[in-house]
Amino acid sequence: MAYRLHALYGAILVALVSSTDALAGPVGQAQTADPAQAQTPAATAPQDSAPKTLDAVVVTGTKRETPLQKTPVAISALDAETLDKERVMTVQDLTKLVPSMQATRQGDHDVTTMTLRGIGNDQAKTEYADPEVAIFVDGVYSPRAEAAAGLLLDVAAAEVLRGPQGTLWGRNSTVGAVNFRTATPEIGSYFGNAQLSVGNYNAIGARAVVNLPISDTFAMRVAVAQEQHDGYVDYQDPVGQIPSVDAQRAAYAAAGGDPATFRPINPNQYVTGGDKYSAQNQSAARVSALWQPSDTFSWNLALEYFRDRGTPSMNLMQRPRAGQDFWSALIDTAPYIERDSYALRSRMDWDINDGLRLSYIAGFSRFDGRSTYDQDSGVLVPTCFACGPAQYQEDRTNDSEYKSTSHELNLSSTGEQTIDWIVGLYYAAEKNSIRFDIPIFNGTQDGTVAWQGSFIQPKETVDSYAAFGQATWNVNDSWRLTAGARYTDDTKKNVGGRGWGWAYNPNVPQVPISPGTYPSPQNGFNISTVNDGEYGHSQVTWLARTDFDVGEKGLLYASVSTGYKSGGLQDGGATYKHEELTNYEIGGKFSFLEGRLTWNSAIYYMDFKNFQLSAPVTFPDGNRGLGFNNVEGSTKVWGYESELAALLGENDRVNLTVSGIPKKDLGRLLYAGSNDYQGLPACPPASGISNCMNVTGNELPHAPDFALTLIWEHDFHLGNGGTLTPRLTGHYETETWLSVFNLGDEDQQDAHGRGDFSLRYEEPQRRWWAGLYVQNFSDEKTRTAAGRFSPGAGQYLWVSQYLPPRTYGVNFGLHF
Repeated sequence: MAYRLHALYGAILVALVSSTDALAGPVGQAQTADPAQAQTPAATAPQDSAPKTLDAVVVTGTKRETPLQKTPVAISALDAETLDKERVMTVQDLTKLVPSMQATRQGDHDVTTMTLRGIGNDQAKTEYADPEVAIFVDGVYSPRAEAAAGLLLDVAAAEVLRGPQGTLWGRNSTVGAVNFRTATPEIGSYFGNAQLSVGNYNAIGARAVVNLPISDTFAMRVAVAQEQHDGYVDYQDPVGQIPSVDAQRAAYAAAGGDPATFRPINPNQYVTGGDKYSAQNQSAARVSALWQPSDTFSWNLALEYFRDRGTPSMNLMQRPRAGQDFWSALIDTAPYIERDSYALRSRMDWDINDGLRLSYIAGFSRFDGRSTYDQDSGVLVPTCFACGPAQYQEDRTNDSEYKSTSHELNLSSTGEQTIDWIVGLYYAAEKNSIRFDIPIFNGTQDGTVAWQGSFIQPKETVDSYAAFGQATWNVNDSWRLTAGARYTDDTKKNVGGRGWGWAYNPNVPQVPISPGTYPSPQNGFNISTVNDGEYGHSQVTWLARTDFDVGEKGLLYASVSTGYKSGGLQDGGATYKHEELTNYEIGGKFSFLEGRLTWNSAIYYMDFKNFQLSAPVTFPDGNRGLGFNNVEGSTKVWGYESELAALLGENDRVNLTVSGIPKKDLGRLLYAGSNDYQGLPACPPASGISNCMNVTGNELPHAPDFALTLIWEHDFHLGNGGTLTPRLTGHYETETWLSVFNLGDEDQQDAHGRGDFSLRYEEPQRRWWAGLYVQNFSDEKTRTAAGRFSPGAGQYLWVSQYLPPRTYGVNFGLHF
């Protein structure tokens, strides 16, 4: 890690030294460029401390640049300044700023799963499952949320589109899409910035951006970042928790063990040092280029790298054992993550004439990963080396590789037309592979096998073809009608996939499967599932919308749209069905006080058919796998969203976001199971799984009845011409379920509030700034996911994923 930090800090030092020439005055052609050309939000200091109006924001949600206040779609647009001040560095960090959006990290694969308007899939974390909320970077689909726009490096804007976006944005945007627009190079301008931050948990962050004018038609932009902090979860000392040797011997005898084979628990098998769980150690770099040989043609190209050497997010006991800290765990599997992501994105635009544009958007990405995770969470302390109900369970990704490519060719109208239109063709492909091992042993890793298995998927492919079109008829100056449709054809294949399960052969030594061991009958494994298969389906999604102006500063719209997510294959080669969504929406956007106040709202009703749920399950023969269900009937959701932004006087800015999902009723599902929820009732044979429960009519998780975010910012103008700006962000939401099981208080997050505070000083020339920050200043313990363990006798011990504890630090930035 040290060499990366030295290299990054060296790059920042070079940038800072080179900036002295820029600060001193113009030297050469690069410095004599018009300063106004350098004012991109993601890289340089604004000339004024606050915008004078709020209704000039431009978005690309309709695949053309339009004012936010004149775009009849529910969009939250977050600029680079907002992302910076709110310290938004991951997709999960967006949730406090976007109505009806929630996200959680999932431990064993350590992925980010998202929910929008109450719809999501917490188990969309393997090579099988797709999300309902699609992520795009510069218009290119990113299958892996944790690698999308690594660390949100040099992002000019984030746009969150709510409601089905299947017509224009395509696959897996069933309930919405997130599009990150990275900052593009500027021709003819040299500028950049650098930032450094330090905080508690030994947090260190460094970022740098430089824009390089190469010629009159070509420019490049280089951005780098490193973010790291120690883990939030301390290691518990096993000494004092493990029973005495005499007590262990008695427990072993009571369990029927042979006294001659007894051995004491080895405390050295517990982890007490090294990297802790829930740590960050991530790097990102991007090199982008813009070639614009004429006024009618441009080519943007970006190569991006993301490196993750942090640790997974740990499940914590909701009620820790006596004498143990909340942010701690008894760990017998050391945390480990090694992930690398590469992405290449390209966009070409050719203005054929004054009214016609041809665009080609292409992308390629590769994501490689390995990890280890303590799935037993240290919840139960073993009474002897081989005594249940305590278990040792390591969830280990030995190796995974995800490759994706996409191509889109579209032709669109430009300028003022009676009919604005766009048509296009799209192709996307994925090729994925993974090996995932799960050794589960009674007591400790020296105990007997409870079950262990290996899931080896050497080749899983996705091919998706689509054709789309959308047109808006400008009936008159104030009324518009829009219609659009998309045809999609999806094919998924699994070639050679096998699940291996423990055969309980008494002649085979009982040892945890290692990464170097290929399972076979000779070392104690039998094939449990043959996963070869093929799935195919085609679907048409569509949009119908009307919108009209209300005076010069108002807009009302009404729309009906459909969304679609492909079905696929699950363990055993069985298929599950595609899901469909019909969304009915009415919205309005208004500007007041000469653009100093905006108010955007929407009310929606969604009707889901064949809603997909997936979870790790146990089959009747004792083997395990990932199971999928389609919820029968209709899953119905309705809610509301409202966003208000105001400039109060010359120095105050306020943002208020309100949302609610009063109705979020699941359809009919008789057999819902999950190994994350131990102790569910036994299932009938027809279910195909060992334990399950009827969740028909239960409420969807991550869908609070009411949520509110309030942001206030004020500029204090100092006598030296500098500005001191405090910023306060508060979030409140009512209680929300954490799973479809709705299993009581432990399976939900109570009504709660969280708050962030920052203070920033900008010097008079706006060339540098310094600040401090506190996030989650009340140190709230906010659950984002839950699970439970069953020690027997009808008792349950609950665990959860949590948002980070209180963090604080100082930061410094320089513009040049």
